[in-house]
Amino acid sequence: MGDTQEKKDKKKSGEKNLDRLTPREIVAELDKYIVGQKKAKRAVAVALRNRIRRLKLESDMREDIAPKNILMIGPTGVGKTEIARRLAKLAGSPFIKVEATKYTEVGYVGRDVESMIRDLMAAGIQMVKQEMQESVTAEAEKRAEDSLLDLLLPGTNKKRKDPKPSSSGPVIRPMGTFAINPDSNGGPGPALMGTAIQVGIPTHLLNRSQDSLDQEEEPETSEAREKETGETAVKDSTREKFRAMLRDGKLEDKMVEITVNQSPQFPAIEMMGGSFEELGSSLSGIADLFGGAKKKKLVTVSRAREILIAEELEKLVDRDRVSDEARQRVEETGIVFIDEIDKIAVKGEHGGGPDVSREGVQRDILPIVEGATVNTKWGQVNTDHILFIAAGAFNVSKPSDLIPELQGRFPLRVELDSLGKEDFLRILTEPKNALTKQYIELLGTEIVEITFTPEAIERLAALAADVNARLENIGARRLHTIMEALLEELSFDAPDIAPAKIAITESYVNEKLTDLVMDNDLGRYIL
Repeated sequence: MGDTQEKKDKKKSGEKNLDRLTPREIVAELDKYIVGQKKAKRAVAVALRNRIRRLKLESDMREDIAPKNILMIGPTGVGKTEIARRLAKLAGSPFIKVEATKYTEVGYVGRDVESMIRDLMAAGIQMVKQEMQESVTAEAEKRAEDSLLDLLLPGTNKKRKDPKPSSSGPVIRPMGTFAINPDSNGGPGPALMGTAIQVGIPTHLLNRSQDSLDQEEEPETSEAREKETGETAVKDSTREKFRAMLRDGKLEDKMVEITVNQSPQFPAIEMMGGSFEELGSSLSGIADLFGGAKKKKLVTVSRAREILIAEELEKLVDRDRVSDEARQRVEETGIVFIDEIDKIAVKGEHGGGPDVSREGVQRDILPIVEGATVNTKWGQVNTDHILFIAAGAFNVSKPSDLIPELQGRFPLRVELDSLGKEDFLRILTEPKNALTKQYIELLGTEIVEITFTPEAIERLAALAADVNARLENIGARRLHTIMEALLEELSFDAPDIAPAKIAITESYVNEKLTDLVMDNDLGRYIL
């Protein structure tokens, strides 16, 4: 009853948090990290909101409502992956990104498509396990502290056995059995069976001599008890002193020997489209069932604390509850992002060669997206209500080159815009994790304070847009190469010139980058 009520309370709390995520608020949150792409943001916001709405329906209607999978179309570096990742983080959903090109149809060497669901389930297990461990961290730390004290002061935690309480009533002991034949003539009549017992004298009726004997023995017992009590008090006092020193960090570098469980590691095996990656986990589970191998390690107290806390967290968290919660969360709110789906599209009417494998991958992905039951080591996972977001540049093939059945499973299609100078300018300044802010913080660790002038940022945006136009268009990733080339020398010399204050101006940008950008051949390899 208690567990059921706890699950209901947790579910209500989660629903309240999800209720706050209106489509407008979802887009506003995504705007903090991704510049532009309003259409894509609105599409994923509506898809997430529909999942929230579905969870409020009756079970009969809920089962009939399938998620509206999304196909994102746009060049690389425009934010397709980031939109999906931030959406999953915002909703607290298990999320996995996979690349369609690493899957091959059954019969070819490669991974089978069902492994994406196993990977998603593994991500859900890790998410739920971490949440549950956070709730019992205090208890794990307390237990680990006691274990550390046992290692530092062996024998101080042995509990003194309490003497058995003496009975104030009579002592009764069995003395054996006997038989009485009611027939005095020795006839075949039934015999009466009985048990002889000895009844001792109650303690309050003992004579004086026995009392005097007890009084003679009592001083020795009292003296032993006083001695034992004194030793226990000394041990407790010493233990508490060491506890205080441990909490104050005075014993962090002291070496202790601990015994840890050593689980065998089995490599993943992939063969002929089928995956045997579960074999290692299964054998590890069998080893855990029998206790695994024990290994002694000599480590510092600080490292021992980490190991002991990790072991205690494993003990305190119920594995069955973790797998049940994770499976439910994966089935109801899981998100799979399939990147490079255009690479498995069959262009035109070509047939034979690698195209056979590409179409085979599409046909293998189809039942997973439509809804299937996948076996994992945590149980069966149903994919009916998992949200699939596919993405691709489609610069060689078109979405219509996908098989019709797979096209139909992605009813929402969103085209993402290429990024220009204005977008790069916003990317460098607006998001929480803007590149300029990242480099300011990175060099700040070396006590080198850098500042970017508005003119310098505008020049960087213009250079990135220019290089993308003349060479390959790699979207916002161009800014990473531009920034690395700009600050490479400064990053190398930072430890030697610290402390320092350096302003990144437009002239500084021109000095470091203009010649490099204008050289088409050199820029092709470096930028």
